[in-house]
Amino acid sequence: MTSFGPEGPSGMTANAVASLSLDPPLFIVCFDLGSRTLAAVEASKRFGVSFLAHDQEEMAAVFASKRPETEKFETIEWSERARTPAPDGCIGGVACELRELIPGGDHLVGIGDVVDVWSNPGEPLVFQAGSYWRLTGAEEAPPEVDQALEGP
Repeated sequence: MTSFGPEGPSGMTANAVASLSLDPPLFIVCFDLGSRTLAAVEASKRFGVSFLAHDQEEMAAVFASKRPETEKFETIEWSERARTPAPDGCIGGVACELRELIPGGDHLVGIGDVVDVWSNPGEPLVFQAGSYWRLTGAEEAPPEVDQALEGP
């Protein structure tokens, strides 16, 4: 999860992101109240969500750390996409304009209007039960899934 703040690019490894709506396209990101990236999002009114590739475990760890934001971005190659920092090598991402922030316990739930979407080939980085996992044996979704998404 990335944004530009007054001091430059900022980023974190998010533990909760999700698609909220297809029409209009909306995305959710949950920010710890003390997050430095939250401050950047509040300043820029934009955020990007990058989907890391299976070989980007180190990037996930760096962005989960409390390192200074400048140090995080010194460890990776990145470019700007839709006015958000976008790490290179990711399998995809979305850029959003901040719509609102909603209190949720010790977090704020950010809702964003999707303004850009991109994808690249590759396998995703999956974190579950304290470990990184590889997905194997991917299969096409059954036709019923596509029909349900398309509607009546």
